[in-house]
Amino acid sequence: MSGEMTILGSAILALLLAGYLAQQYLPMPTPKVLGIDLGTTYCSVGVFHPGTGDVKVIMDDDGHQSIPSIVSFTEKDIYVGYEGLELADANPHNTIYDAKRFIGKIFSPEELEKESDRYQFKVVNNDGEAVYSIKTNETFTVTPEYIASQLLLKLKKMAEKYLGIPVSKAVISVPAEFDERQRNYTVKAANLAGLDILRVINEPTAAAMAYGLHKVDVFNVLVVDLGGGTLDVSLLNKQGGMFLTRAMAGNNKLGGQDFNQRLLQYLYDKIYSTYGSLPSLKEEIHRLRQSVEAVKLNLTLYNSSWVRMPLTLPAYRSSEPGKKVEEDRTQENVALNQKDESSEPQKVHFETEISRKLFEHLNEDLFQKILVPIERVLKEGHLGKEEVDEIVLVGGSTRIPRIRQVIRDFFSKEPNTSVDPDLAVVIGVAIQAGIMGGSWPLQVSAIEIPNRHLRKTNFN
Repeated sequence: MSGEMTILGSAILALLLAGYLAQQYLPMPTPKVLGIDLGTTYCSVGVFHPGTGDVKVIMDDDGHQSIPSIVSFTEKDIYVGYEGLELADANPHNTIYDAKRFIGKIFSPEELEKESDRYQFKVVNNDGEAVYSIKTNETFTVTPEYIASQLLLKLKKMAEKYLGIPVSKAVISVPAEFDERQRNYTVKAANLAGLDILRVINEPTAAAMAYGLHKVDVFNVLVVDLGGGTLDVSLLNKQGGMFLTRAMAGNNKLGGQDFNQRLLQYLYDKIYSTYGSLPSLKEEIHRLRQSVEAVKLNLTLYNSSWVRMPLTLPAYRSSEPGKKVEEDRTQENVALNQKDESSEPQKVHFETEISRKLFEHLNEDLFQKILVPIERVLKEGHLGKEEVDEIVLVGGSTRIPRIRQVIRDFFSKEPNTSVDPDLAVVIGVAIQAGIMGGSWPLQVSAIEIPNRHLRKTNFN
């Protein structure tokens, strides 16, 4: 008997040694399953590397780890991501974004009309489903899942270029409140892009996995996901390796774009008070919006930032000096208020310093709105705020220091900021993709418990 045990022990030792040597000297296997975060504003793709256990978020050719969820149609081609974003101001009626808001949903005529009023592109009711009307050298319609498929196809090509092999399998994330139909239409979009979806995972669960919460002793996890256009708050309960979504709430009209708009309005007011007119050239308005985004990002790190840019302005005063420049106000609307009176335009160099304190003052009421869905999920989940074990931040807007302070003050506890909030979901999805692909070292898989009776509460 002892001889048999010795032989068995030697065999096990030999296997362990062989595994160690294989990891040291043999090339690591190439990931075969992609992890995809198809976001409302940005989307990204990552892979879990077998052997090392590292997650790689794949960059595009310009070094971006995520691409805008934008598709623009012209007579010549379809432009996706940053290329589509560049055409957004010049080609607004054929540039589609926020397709995730429409995918798989059934609308009443009134609901769809209200929703479509927010956009410059034309949304058409097709038996309760939303489709987009595109007019280039011909007029045609495309579906939200087709828009999503173009984004997924670009992510697939980025991944294949990085890996050096064709890839056809993926795990994809969706909002926790997506119903079966919305999930199926998301899978349909992936199929159109040549992807076989092995699993659909909820975004809050993916974020929790990115933070490693599937491997540690925590029970109640609050996920605050604040992106460019929406706020989603989810309360997760973890037992063993299983996540249960206890409550969800959010605001589908609150995000980074709203913070940008407050700052943009401030700059319009300052330009008008200084020069007596507003910019009307599309490229200048585009640069002004880019400057606003850059200032917002800089203020997450520094106490102040500058806007500096040349402007070409009409030489007369606008006929509507007090009119608010709304988000949906097009460049043409601005130009209409500044009719040509044969005056020479004035070329000026506009510059102003924006402090973090000013930015916070402009947006303080919006920042406080973040607490409304947080309080709601705690109430519906029958949980006191002191019972929350981890507060996980997801989405680029959670970088804003004041937002973190608002959350910290409410809970009297530091939120978990150990993972890049822009990439938390894609990292978690990539980990799940590695698990589905049987990668070594195997992670502890988090299983989601479906809660078919759960409904998301929205606050606008």
